[in-house]
Amino acid sequence: MSFFISQAHAQSAGSPPPPGGEMFQLGFLVLLFVLFYFLAIRPQRKRQKEHAEMVAALGKGDEVVTSGGILGKVVRLDDSYVVLQVADNMELKFQRVMISAVLPKGTIKAI
Repeated sequence: MSFFISQAHAQSAGSPPPPGGEMFQLGFLVLLFVLFYFLAIRPQRKRQKEHAEMVAALGKGDEVVTSGGILGKVVRLDDSYVVLQVADNMELKFQRVMISAVLPKGTIKAI
């Protein structure tokens, strides 16, 4: 353990940090935030906006799939809820935000 002591004595106690060190750290943090914004935040906001537009454009008769994987045809719409016909004489009520995709017409019959 004595070999650590000699290194500690060899270091100068009062040497100033290298010039520009603070600016480099600040620039690095700004660059890191900008990179994080373009790789994570911006694409997520774009997906949220597209999903909100899709949910707002839902109409009666649309064939949709929920986030749980249930296929159904829109029977009724409410401000926050949508009623799907998933089988003959079976209707289920879901929140609008749980609709993950709108399918082309005739998809349910093809399956």
